[in-house]
Amino acid sequence: MPELPEVETVKRGLDRVTLNCPIEGGDVLLPRTVAHPVSVADFLSSVSGVKILQWHRRGKYLLAELVTEGQKHFLTEKSTLPQSSNTIPAGWLGVHLRMTGQLLWLHRDEPLQKHTRVRLFFAESRELRFVDQRTFGQMWWVPPTSLPEDVISGLKKLGPDPFSAEFSIDYFAKQLQNSRRPIKTALLDQELVAGLGNIYADEVLFLSKVHPTTLCSELKRDRIERLHDAIVLVLQTAIEAGGTTFSNFLNVQGINGNYGGVAWVYKRAGEPCRLCGASLGRIKLAGRSSHFCPQCQK
Repeated sequence: MPELPEVETVKRGLDRVTLNCPIEGGDVLLPRTVAHPVSVADFLSSVSGVKILQWHRRGKYLLAELVTEGQKHFLTEKSTLPQSSNTIPAGWLGVHLRMTGQLLWLHRDEPLQKHTRVRLFFAESRELRFVDQRTFGQMWWVPPTSLPEDVISGLKKLGPDPFSAEFSIDYFAKQLQNSRRPIKTALLDQELVAGLGNIYADEVLFLSKVHPTTLCSELKRDRIERLHDAIVLVLQTAIEAGGTTFSNFLNVQGINGNYGGVAWVYKRAGEPCRLCGASLGRIKLAGRSSHFCPQCQK
């Protein structure tokens, strides 16, 4: 499942190729992929004839700020438009890739992939193609009179972004101090910190030398600080590597991520630890696999 580094990689790729390009229409091949509005025709008409001003990422969600040309008459508080802009806000395009979603920037004549769900057509015969094997991915159009969280309910539940000032050590310590759940389970909670998933939670715990079953309430301040710093470091490293590809993830150009080749523990059960040489282990926690070093993470 794409996590924060993969979604950030896609966002940066989309910013390079889709900005200020008019959307000329589209095609929805799987109607349930469009979560809002209910009518596929309304969705397509709402995103047609607009341009993407900028892509944003919130946790694992992608949000494209849409505009049309003309005299400015209102702005939402989340808009990045300057007050002197002569463009009109046209709402937001929201995307969640879920488990197997891909956004690919392709020529319109290229053969459709088997699991193509939505196509958005751009100028010069280009298109943004949403491919999703498991069909859990979703897209939304948010009208300009609303904020994205008014329509995309999952945004309301997100905790702070790991790179934001709100994700401070004091905030992190306060959230963990009275929790009796294992730290690995807590790190996967999007209400605690947005964007962290199974791959990078394992990596964070390894670098912090914390066993995944350690209860949050048992963590001392120094370990919480170590965890906090490792979250930022691991995510930054993974973004620089273009994310991780273990199964479905591709960037907008169809290229795999490179972080998997340097992962400390994830998907390496039975292999030697890169630090101490011990055989790496794997256990199940809340139905999810956790990879760790029994020597480094006692």
